[in-house]
Amino acid sequence: MEVTKKIIYNIDKSSKRMDSILDAASTNYSDESSIPSRDLLTYANGFYVNISALFIDIVRSSDMTDEHKRPTLAKMYRCFISECTAIMNTVSNCKEINIHGDCVWGVFDTPNGSGIDEVFEAACRLNGLIRIMNYKLRGKSYSEISVGIGIDYGRALMVKAGYDGSKINEVVWMGDVVNSACHLANKAGRDGKGSILLPKNIYNKLNTENKNLANIPLFQQIFVPSFYYSNAIDSCMETWYRENCK
Repeated sequence: MEVTKKIIYNIDKSSKRMDSILDAASTNYSDESSIPSRDLLTYANGFYVNISALFIDIVRSSDMTDEHKRPTLAKMYRCFISECTAIMNTVSNCKEINIHGDCVWGVFDTPNGSGIDEVFEAACRLNGLIRIMNYKLRGKSYSEISVGIGIDYGRALMVKAGYDGSKINEVVWMGDVVNSACHLANKAGRDGKGSILLPKNIYNKLNTENKNLANIPLFQQIFVPSFYYSNAIDSCMETWYRENCK
């Protein structure tokens, strides 16, 4: 966020703000059946909700800086971020989309695990997007990209954090589900793993059709599998690719 106004930092006011935050009652954090409106958040409350998190990032993005000049990289990143955001934004249960560097991630309202199929299908559309994007990158003689996509489901705490009174704030999602989905994305698409990586609790909630699109890594097949991978691509995007990317 661009800052256009010089403000003198007041230590006394800062100390009072810290005391106000740290002295807030822990009872202000309530369990909710689905994700509430962010307008209900204050700097003193929070909501526990069951969510799914989906992360997508570019594999070995640091190598791209050695291959392209910055204006080219800017176009590649803008293309990637723009269309990843567009796909997540079309999912009916997507409530938040965040951008961190070359990573785009979304929060999906999946109470009691319902709606996880839609999250997985969004991952398949993202996988199809990369195929189309790589076709366009080849046409410009730019390097192709590969991605890792991670999905997880679990309980998270939704809070508002920022500087009270400044309009500088953000919704923060705290919980293992967010960290786990990020960790899975950082492992997916690497070392022979599929582009989409999901844990057992996600796999178990998929319908039969979507389960058939996921596989158990070979080294896990003699054990109880803890995660599954997939290279599935949305069928509509695959059809579009075949008809338009020649």
